[in-house]
Amino acid sequence: MGNYINDVLIKLGVNSGIVVVLVKVIAGAIIIVLCFVADYITKRLIIRSLTTFVSRTKTTWDDIILKRNVFTRLSHFAPALVIYFLAPFVLEGYDQLTAFITNITYIYMIAIGLLVIISFLDAVLEIYRTFEVSRDIPIKVFIQIIKVAVLFTGGILILSTILNRAPLFLLSGLGAITAVLMLIFKDSILGFVAGIQLISNNMVARDDWIEMPNYGADGDVIDISLTTVKVRNWDKTITTIPTYALITDSFKNWRGMQESGGRRIKRAIYIDMTTIKFCTADMLHRFSKIQYITTYIETKEKEIVEHNATLNIDVSSLVNGRHLTNIGTFRAYVVAYLNNHPMISQNMTFLVRQLKLTENGLPIEIYVFCKDKVWANYEAIQADIFDHILAIIPEFDLKVFQNPSGSDFRGLVRN
Repeated sequence: MGNYINDVLIKLGVNSGIVVVLVKVIAGAIIIVLCFVADYITKRLIIRSLTTFVSRTKTTWDDIILKRNVFTRLSHFAPALVIYFLAPFVLEGYDQLTAFITNITYIYMIAIGLLVIISFLDAVLEIYRTFEVSRDIPIKVFIQIIKVAVLFTGGILILSTILNRAPLFLLSGLGAITAVLMLIFKDSILGFVAGIQLISNNMVARDDWIEMPNYGADGDVIDISLTTVKVRNWDKTITTIPTYALITDSFKNWRGMQESGGRRIKRAIYIDMTTIKFCTADMLHRFSKIQYITTYIETKEKEIVEHNATLNIDVSSLVNGRHLTNIGTFRAYVVAYLNNHPMISQNMTFLVRQLKLTENGLPIEIYVFCKDKVWANYEAIQADIFDHILAIIPEFDLKVFQNPSGSDFRGLVRN
């Protein structure tokens, strides 16, 4: 091409001293034009056609790759390749200038290559997250490790190009700065090791509900990266926890509850012990009208009568023999009520029990599991259950223990 331009200029009568310069200028201009042509063809024709094709496909992975600008960044190679391959011919005889331009172009292509690889890795991560397995086995930590390795390799290649040294020469000198690199990348190294342990032991995954009081975290895991784990708390704040802290410190993962058949209800009602007593005939008559325990009252009365008669017990005194109590009957009612509640699981732990006596009365603990695990629904169901139980306690001639309040003392003063 240079010879052809040279012959044309000489035929036009241009001075031979100027011809050499004009040949280089014209050839350089042609390369610049070719760069614009290559850029136009790749971005305006190929990328647009590719975008149209991808939008018509049913798969989503190609849309993600397109959205992450993998093809767009790849198109930047076209003008760079034109300069890289044609510049030595245009600048023949100018060795230093040729080396400078080719090195700059080479560094540019390395940078573009790094951007393409990083975009592709981001696309791979986003595609992986569309699969259900991504919740249990996150790979963001490994993707970030690959990014670090790619950037490190790219940096070595760029530095070797600038210094005009072989990459192996630079790598051989890394031993002297290993300690510095380990100090700089300490969190990354610890995070990488912790990430492997978290994944291999299935300790935590995205969307898990975790509690970590030491870091003020109580909510859903939204991201697990090389150095940090992000938790969206229930007040919508974001807590950032070092990844290695999940290995060195303790935390509670509620995944087991979410995957089980129910969510635990564990709460006690404290009964005033001065209201606990044996049931009288009138009380039993009233209790027998409560549908949930009608059969219970009839069965227990018959059982107690037979027991006392068998042992010839003098029932004129309540101290002798067996008798029903209002607290026992109340517990039987609570059991029957929960057995008939549609939102209480009958296949999981089911207890209505007395706990150790305290200065606040006799605790009657309800230990059952709610079928609905959604937090708002769970709280509403639990509240409805205890609303009902607290309201029916007086029907068994019982009272809930409550410390004296200001109105109680004012009533005493008035009396």
